[in-house]
Amino acid sequence: MSVVIVIPARHASTRYPGKPLVELRGATGEALSLIRRSWEAAQEVSGIARVIVATDDDRIRDHAQGFGAEVAMTSTAARNGTERCAEAVSALGLSPEIVVNLQGDAPLTPAWFIEDLVTGLRTDPGADVATPVLRCSGAMRSELIADRVAGRVGGTTAVFGHDRRALYFSKEVVPFSAQDYGQSDPTPVYHHVGVYAYRPAALAEYPTWDEGRLEQLEGLEQLRFLERGRRILCVEVEARGREFWELNNPSDVSKLEAMMQRMGIA
Repeated sequence: MSVVIVIPARHASTRYPGKPLVELRGATGEALSLIRRSWEAAQEVSGIARVIVATDDDRIRDHAQGFGAEVAMTSTAARNGTERCAEAVSALGLSPEIVVNLQGDAPLTPAWFIEDLVTGLRTDPGADVATPVLRCSGAMRSELIADRVAGRVGGTTAVFGHDRRALYFSKEVVPFSAQDYGQSDPTPVYHHVGVYAYRPAALAEYPTWDEGRLEQLEGLEQLRFLERGRRILCVEVEARGREFWELNNPSDVSKLEAMMQRMGIA
């Protein structure tokens, strides 16, 4: 049964135009683009049939093909990464068991996050989508809160039930807790890792739905599934000593580069 990874990438980001081509310097000092680092992260995942960069921009296409990536050109009409993944799968005539959306701004995503995600979706036949969540330490929770206080859109948090089915996702830090936490203490906050595994039928249906009210308010594409009553499985993953952050704002470049230095990522 085949699993394909699609990496959606657009140049005209509202918050950070040209983000996929921004360069990050690793531990060796080599500067590689964000999209290349995301593609290389996808290559480390076991059991993957194909890795495809999906874009509507010629600059990203040319750059990605230059380092050996397979590229699917999509329209400018795609409203988010999920719609772009759906369009790429349709355009290429693919019929995989599972489609993984590895967003192009998450190059520090470890391979086991995606492997655990695929396993989770395979073992829960009632789920339409699966996505990873990472339990926040006190330090990570404080970073998320600091971003919001400063008016920055940082990470997304997830709230789920006892069956691990998602209840809500937010750019606010939820759930609220008045408790104080030490730097290394586990907290009730879960950082949503921006990766999705879809069943093809759910992915194909997604672009046919209008944007939901909550999706528009939060700017979170996965809320469209919840607003349509579709089930999202939250798969808790382990950091195993790895640091994780997504590149959402220009200020995140130095943060990611510092993490790569500490982890020895070239």
